[in-house]
Amino acid sequence: MADVQPPPLRSLDDFLLSSARFAVPDVRDLDRWNNRIINNLLYYQSNYFLSALGLLLIVGYFQPFQLFVGATVVTLLFVGFVWAAENQAPIRRFRRNHPAVALLAILLASYLFISVLGGVAVFLFGIAFPILMVLVHASVRLRSLKNKLENKLESIGLKRTPMGLFLEALGQEQEAGS
Repeated sequence: MADVQPPPLRSLDDFLLSSARFAVPDVRDLDRWNNRIINNLLYYQSNYFLSALGLLLIVGYFQPFQLFVGATVVTLLFVGFVWAAENQAPIRRFRRNHPAVALLAILLASYLFISVLGGVAVFLFGIAFPILMVLVHASVRLRSLKNKLENKLESIGLKRTPMGLFLEALGQEQEAGS
């Protein structure tokens, strides 16, 4: 864990403004779209983290208790799923073969638990909205040469980042950097 390095914060110009290039992904080529998302998640992870944190702080200001309950439930479910996937062979195979379904199962289970607790609205706006914004940006942001070089360093193991470890825990490590 000592070799994990947070990546630099990308400039606002590179992230959103004039030098940023955006295009709607080709939904017929899911592998290419998945690669774009993973590589953008790796390259812009500091920007995504700060954006999500800002949105969470806004929601937390208005509904602090419900946000705390929602975040606790999602964290416990995610940690439980990762533990089960690492210690149970059938779950590990399912996670590797169907990563999107596995993530959807975590989010659905979180939603069901939180709805029982009454924090649905806070969960949707406080946790799911930042995730949605990150995935939309990662889907439509075209990659630059610098982005591709940074992702290649991550994929061959020269650099380890928090998002790289997170994607690895979700079973996406084989696709990062390609």
